Amino acid sequence: MPIFKKDKNKLIPIKEESIKLEKDLQKLAGKNLDTILGLKFISSEFYLHGFRIDTLAFDEESKAFAIIEYKKDKNFSVVDQGFAYLSLMLENKADFILECNEKNNKNLRKEDIDWSQSRVIFVAPFFTNYQRGAINFKDLPIELWEVNKYENNTISFQRINSSERSESINKIYKDKRAERVSREIKVYTEGDHLQKSKEEIRELYENLKERFLNLGKEVEIKPKKKYIGFISRSNFVDVLPQQNQIKLWLNLRKRELEDLKGYARDVSEIGHWGNGDYEIIVDTRTDLDYLMTLIKQAYNKKK
Repeated sequence: MPIFKKDKNKLIPIKEESIKLEKDLQKLAGKNLDTILGLKFISSEFYLHGFRIDTLAFDEESKAFAIIEYKKDKNFSVVDQGFAYLSLMLENKADFILECNEKNNKNLRKEDIDWSQSRVIFVAPFFTNYQRGAINFKDLPIELWEVNKYENNTISFQRINSSERSESINKIYKDKRAERVSREIKVYTEGDHLQKSKEEIRELYENLKERFLNLGKEVEIKPKKKYIGFISRSNFVDVLPQQNQIKLWLNLRKRELEDLKGYARDVSEIGHWGNGDYEIIVDTRTDLDYLMTLIKQAYNKKK
């Protein structure tokens, strides 16, 4: 998709520049992991049992590891390599924890990690149609991110979203490593969180979802183990559908929310799953128009 700069009323094309080396890509992304992917950098060039992991990172929100690989060539299988790295991690959990503890001065234990939320992220200037199609499965913990560089020092990072398919990768991909990964790693969907909700709560969720997505074209949905995250630059609201109601957590700190009707509860001093210090209970009687005035405050803070 062409990008232009405006000079008065004239649009001037901005030329795309090539990224020459994988090292350049690794350096660019590795120093900006928190900004791009919301991840904590652990180390580069992590060698283990004949494998070299370009970047090892940690997702503080999910308490899980993320393996990041940078690619310049197009001739690789995202599924084969993805399962190989995830299998390596699951078979050598102690080594990954040791690397994280040594490099980030932490004291994590195996039980502190949610291994079920582990993932592999491939970053490249271009992915083929075959590679894009290969991630279209409901239970594949692999992400593709395309990066483009332009002549005016502009960089774009764009996730390639998979299509909404219900088919499992295990039906077509028969491999011992994949079987091991599938037993321990779970890719969560909206359906997982809605399965125990009554029909009116499902309809309420769809109504909220539409309103949240209409806040901006960049808004994405990211189902996690404990909730469904709605993300602009970062999570602005986390959603947990229950049987008779929906819990929301607004990603705002204490005293940042203006709530004249008192919908939100301060949970800054108690344990809760979502991001932020405010919790809201929503049901079919809730004034959704007023609710959206609260949601927009969190969205504007995070966009």
